[in-house]
Amino acid sequence: MPWQDTQKMDLKVAFIADWRRLVQSEQVSMSELCRNYAISRQTGYELVERYCQEGAAAFAERSRAPHSHPQAVKAAVERAIVDLRSAHPTWGPKKLKKVLERNWPRRRWPAQSTIGEILDRHGLVKRRRRRHHAVASSVPLAAAVSPNDVWGVDFKGWFRTGDGSRCDPFSLTDLATRYGLRLQAVERMDTEHVWPIFDAAFREFGLPLVVRSDNGAPFASTGLGGLSRLAVRLIKAGTIPERIEPGKPQQNGRHERFHLTVKGDTANPPAATIRAQQRRFDAFLRCYNEERPHEALGLTPPADHYAPSQARYRGRLREPEYQADVEVRRVRSNGEIKWQSKLVFLSETLIGEPVGIEQTEDGLWLISYGPVDLGWLDDDANLTRARGGDASPPRATASTSRLNCVTHVPG
Repeated sequence: MPWQDTQKMDLKVAFIADWRRLVQSEQVSMSELCRNYAISRQTGYELVERYCQEGAAAFAERSRAPHSHPQAVKAAVERAIVDLRSAHPTWGPKKLKKVLERNWPRRRWPAQSTIGEILDRHGLVKRRRRRHHAVASSVPLAAAVSPNDVWGVDFKGWFRTGDGSRCDPFSLTDLATRYGLRLQAVERMDTEHVWPIFDAAFREFGLPLVVRSDNGAPFASTGLGGLSRLAVRLIKAGTIPERIEPGKPQQNGRHERFHLTVKGDTANPPAATIRAQQRRFDAFLRCYNEERPHEALGLTPPADHYAPSQARYRGRLREPEYQADVEVRRVRSNGEIKWQSKLVFLSETLIGEPVGIEQTEDGLWLISYGPVDLGWLDDDANLTRARGGDASPPRATASTSRLNCVTHVPG
């Protein structure tokens, strides 16, 4: 029988005093003393034993928790969880459990909630403030359903390496499968340094239908159709450049999320040099593609879902081809074309390139470069620029013989 809840310490002290005075002098038996205090003989003997071993410390209240638990996580299991988290600081319990089960299928691993408690106990959990995200735009963008439907491209925010050098990471991903195609530090963020990366990716993986970017250089410009020199090359390679709305990075949210993972895994803190940072990028990309489970992919890595494009690329840039009923004009060295006996300025970006002109239903003339609408001409050769994301002329619709300029050429 346990001690009474009231004045436990005083009762224990009194019990030991009576034991020393009465039991040891054999005035009363141990059984009688325990009955007087309403406790079992086992409890009495335990207190006497503790008192003889510990002295006054025996009177302190002790934890009733069991010394061992049959469901407790084994030390080796806990160490494996902590070691994997230390190797991948941005992975949560769900990813850790998936990888542990994949690498050691015969071992029994704890639940995700238990893994989370282990991480918290070892100080490996960072508390984050909840962020409110803007609602996605309703502007229609190409759907990323299958591999190579849409590739996302951008520069991750620059940072300085340990030696003070500026690092500008260029990234390219397949949005449907989240597969990382390229992650490379570039010397400058211009066409001359970015195009070779595109060219190498196209040769390795084939051509996507669409390349989605923001409106910054070198992907876009303020010129007609938003075309930049890089966008022109993409069209001539056989793909279509697509731009999100200004100030709407959530329209390329899958690629932005890739950047967040890159930052946490490779640049916190940065490496000592650009070369060392690039080695981190390379190692990260291999792990991200082949090992790291992705929640949107059913906790499987992107490599399980990605396959190269059937549209092969041989390194040749081809001019857009137009249907027979489309008027074609080649842009002059000053960025102009001649239309209705008048000179119309289009863009210096398109110098030397062929543009197509086809009549709309109410007499306007739609002018385009490949799949990109540039604007509309009236009978007086006045040009109305096409707005971003608006493929309809201001007062008419294009004819049903709309050109199909960019086609993938099978290898």
